[in-house]
Formats: sequence, structure tokens, C-alpha cells
Amino acid sequence: QVQLVEAGGQLVQPGGSLRLSCAASGRTFSVYNMGWFRQAPGKEREFVVRISTRGFNRYYGDFVKGRVVISRDNAKNTAYLQMGSLRPGDTAVYFCAAQTNGGDDDPVDYPYWGRGTQVTVSS
Repeated sequence: QVQLVEAGGQLVQPGGSLRLSCAASGRTFSVYNMGWFRQAPGKEREFVVRISTRGFNRYYGDFVKGRVVISRDNAKNTAYLQMGSLRPGDTAVYFCAAQTNGGDDDPVDYPYWGRGTQVTVSS
């Protein structure tokens, strides 16, 4: 198994940027495809982006294309989510998740989850 801990969430002004991190421990990090999801109050968990095990392939949710970049450093057992041009609608708890089954945007494909980090976009 792998354990995941997100960090970096905070209050940011509209138009600002933010980088979230996801630190992994336990089983070898490099065997997992890593995904980021978000969940706003009263809404379902929403796919943001996914990166393959060695970072060669990325799959983005439609609503974030051009505004986010996912990356990973397997030597540091960490995945990152760089977000820019943030909007109030981006306010949510952001979760990182791990899987080895090749899934993309369905939360049920990800058996391992962190507890999330709160991102609030407000002036």
C-alpha cells in the first residue's frame, strides 16, 4: 500500500497561482499512476488531472486545461499540482490519489487517497 499526504492548500486571490504537493510513503511510489481530484461543498468529487508512473503521459480534465500542470519527482516520492489563473470556482478540497490499474478520471479507479488540502480562492 501507499500512504499519501497533500500539502500546500491555502487562501489565494483570484488570478493567483498555487502549487500543491502530494508526498507518498510505503510501497514504491514509481509504480503508481497519480491523480488529483477536487471536491467542493455539496458537489461530487471531480477529476482534475492524472500523470503516469514515469511522467510521460498526462491526462487533463476539460475544465482545467491550460491552467494546471501535474508533475512528479519519483526520487522524492512526491507529485505536484501547479495551478494558475485561479477562480473562485476552483475553491475545493484537493485530493491526490494513486492507482496501478491504468484508469484516468473515475475516482473508483483509485484505491489510495490522501486526506486532502483546502484551496480557497477569494478576494
